Amino acid sequence: MARKNKRVHKIVSAARTSARATTGSNDREPGSTLGVGRNLEIQYLSTLNSNYMPSGSKFERLPCYLACAAAISMLFSIAVSEILVALALAALLISGEKLRFPPILIPITVFFGLTLISLAFSGDPKGGIPDIRKFYLYYFVPLILFSTLRTLREVRAFLLAATGVMTLSALWSLVQFGQKVLAARALGRPLYAYYVGSRLTGFTSHWMILGGQEMMLGLMAAAWLLFSSDRRWKPLVAAAVSIILISVVVGETRVIWFGTLCGGVYLIWLWRRWWVLALPLPILAVLLANPFDLRERAISVFHPHGDTDSNGFRYVCLREGWEIIKQHPWLGLGPERIKALEVSGEFQNWIPADIPRPLPSGWYGHLHNLYVQLAAERGIPAALVMIWLLVKIMADFIRGARQARDNPDARAILYGSVAMMAGTLAVGCAEYNLGESGVLTPFLSIVVCGYVALGQAGSRAGLAEKDAFTRV
Repeated sequence: MARKNKRVHKIVSAARTSARATTGSNDREPGSTLGVGRNLEIQYLSTLNSNYMPSGSKFERLPCYLACAAAISMLFSIAVSEILVALALAALLISGEKLRFPPILIPITVFFGLTLISLAFSGDPKGGIPDIRKFYLYYFVPLILFSTLRTLREVRAFLLAATGVMTLSALWSLVQFGQKVLAARALGRPLYAYYVGSRLTGFTSHWMILGGQEMMLGLMAAAWLLFSSDRRWKPLVAAAVSIILISVVVGETRVIWFGTLCGGVYLIWLWRRWWVLALPLPILAVLLANPFDLRERAISVFHPHGDTDSNGFRYVCLREGWEIIKQHPWLGLGPERIKALEVSGEFQNWIPADIPRPLPSGWYGHLHNLYVQLAAERGIPAALVMIWLLVKIMADFIRGARQARDNPDARAILYGSVAMMAGTLAVGCAEYNLGESGVLTPFLSIVVCGYVALGQAGSRAGLAEKDAFTRV
């Protein structure tokens, strides 16, 4: 592609030189001999178009299509997504397009370096390889997307496609919910006790992954609905947001409720501030109506139903993490070591003696807190670098949203990105959310969209594109 561009430049320059030599002037006066030179230039360009452009026009967008497909396919298949990431990277390198990376390369690289050091000093370096493989996504997903998504129009198309797939996954989760309701009735069991341990997964393998995806893309779609000047897609986006929100509600994953609420309150505050005061009313109405035992799930945050939905194991995990951090503050135990402790049963050795036995039911394969997990596995410095990365991204987007006052489409994407970051930070307090590839890839994809919008926020190109959105 780079060689073709040089050849294009030479041909056009030759055409223009011939035109000027024919006319002896750059003036475009009626009846002058410029027409001869101009016809020569057109002839050159026509030849160029027929001989060089077809192959470029056919394949030059292939890296973009593959990059978008790689990010979107993570909503239903990790294997397909990772294969497409490799294909997109190969197509990008072959195309000769300039490689670009959003301004988060330094914190990601520092985090990677600290992870490698922790791995080298861990008791089982080989067992930590799965965490190292995730940096394939940390590096290549931002690289292929940021190098190929250049305009707000392209970002819009990507987000609409991702929202469409997310909506299909949410619809399938609602079918799953209906099946579980019928199954509980057939077995004569209370829906809450039957359902809480086996919730909706959609196209994913776990309800927490589904919930994380729905929260992020739902908030992005809601921001586009509330703030974008592009009205053509708003009815479909409104329907998609409604379906995703219903799936989030009946999914009954409390931390996803909390993260969605945090991001949603931010968006509503920016849109119509007084509506924030009215927000408790629909929530209260749902709790009073109590469809599908939603009230019991909300109450369980403060008053669990015995061991069915105990929060006790989360407290135990935090205590375990604190003990590990006290003894290994700099490098932690090593990547994947918390899961290994759960498999071997040795995690109980890290649980303080004052914790009553037997332990509450729950999964002890990670510590259910992003920040404590990273500090316990990779050390406090690594956890601080991750916090630096997240805070930097959020600060950049907030600053960009302020600069995008005259560009509603860039502002909509940036508002949605800030809401997504708020939700992600909130969920991280009660779940190891970015430890899953199915959540990490959509997160990085939206971060890239935010940085593309940030670059367009105050630029002339972005304002011109805003006008194009308005005219369409």
